[in-house]
Amino acid sequence: MFDYKLLAALAAVIEQGGFERAAQVLGLSQSAISQRIKLLEARVGQPVLVRATPPSPTEVGRQLLNHVQQVRLLERDLQGQVPALDEEGMPERLRIALNADSLATWWAGAVGPFCAEQQVLLDLVVEDQDVGLKRMRAGEVAACLCGSERPVAGARSLPLGLMRYRALASPAFMARYFPNGFAVERLARAPAVVFGPDDFLQHRYLASLGVQEGFLHHLCPSSEGFMRMTEAGLGWGLVPERQVAKQLVRGELVEICADTPIDVPLYWHHWRNGGQLLAQLTEHLRHSARNWLVPL
Repeated sequence: MFDYKLLAALAAVIEQGGFERAAQVLGLSQSAISQRIKLLEARVGQPVLVRATPPSPTEVGRQLLNHVQQVRLLERDLQGQVPALDEEGMPERLRIALNADSLATWWAGAVGPFCAEQQVLLDLVVEDQDVGLKRMRAGEVAACLCGSERPVAGARSLPLGLMRYRALASPAFMARYFPNGFAVERLARAPAVVFGPDDFLQHRYLASLGVQEGFLHHLCPSSEGFMRMTEAGLGWGLVPERQVAKQLVRGELVEICADTPIDVPLYWHHWRNGGQLLAQLTEHLRHSARNWLVPL
């Protein structure tokens, strides 16, 4: 049986970024918070925190945090049904995994009104859309946005739409690597910009053009850095269409092969027992995503 005072201490330390601020939020001494964390670690038989600045959860700590979040969501529902239990407290915090391109383009606009109305704080974990579901499987997040349709056990998935990417490069890059116009056979030798080792979008795009061999590429795990490198002519990259409208109009970026976009489906995954707040966010995304994504 969990002692939720101990779990609350763990959540406060992570959310507040340290023991001192966690103690202030919970109205306890810093020593009391430390003792609760030590007692929790004694009960689970392993560390729940990495003592760093700021502290970070261990693997088991992340699973406990996810459990705390689900309990808080269910408690929120109960408080709404039993007025005597309703008391003003901290805004609800949702831990969500999503891909960097969604965060850089449409996510904030889609969820902003909901978070303001419901007083929700977001704890975002940035993962490539191909691997974000592993956070759900590990019990680390309450929901995730990813490219996989099949949900993990205990969760549901909702198709939201497609993110459309275009293969772009600077005019200087095109002049350097394709002086006589685009040629598929030269593409593998023209350096690309890849978000990270889990990003296989360029591989799929090249395969769609008939290129099966390996290709030269930079690794840049930052959406903003990805754009800057592409604009600077370091490589060609697959960029969300919504992110580059102005650059295309100004001629700062051009499509390396005309009219060859690639679409990535996005699915919203959430726990079935996530309570009304998570269900309301899901319904909000069902409608708001239509304004931002290409229909499936």
